[in-house]
Amino acid sequence: MDDVDRVEQAMIAIRRRQTKRTLAGGKEIAGQAFDVLDVIESSDEPTVSTVAVALAVDQPRASKLIATAVGANLVRRVADQTDGRRSVLVLTDRGQAVVAAVHRRRREAFDQAMSGWTACERGEFARLLTRFVDAMA
Repeated sequence: MDDVDRVEQAMIAIRRRQTKRTLAGGKEIAGQAFDVLDVIESSDEPTVSTVAVALAVDQPRASKLIATAVGANLVRRVADQTDGRRSVLVLTDRGQAVVAAVHRRRREAFDQAMSGWTACERGEFARLLTRFVDAMA
């Protein structure tokens, strides 16, 4: 097995752990429904189109995911001040709390996975992983 095969296997293992709740959204929301919150949190002015592109789904699917998040009081739609036909998506207080809890859970899992690593190893891994992800964009 070469290095690229090892990276592929590691990425598959990470994805499986995300779907098994090790790194997922938790009890409140999981899977693509939680991914919506991630997209909204990381975007300047998220819209249905932003979510659809980020999750590689069509607009009707993105709308359905967003409607679920709105119904769960995690997201609200706000009229765009520059274009009244468009809505911007905003995390509610509950949505922000869910996202914060997931970030804590993920950080704890990552910290535990690297518990035997030196500060230098952690820094190098963070540098290389960031470089890897940036190259995939």
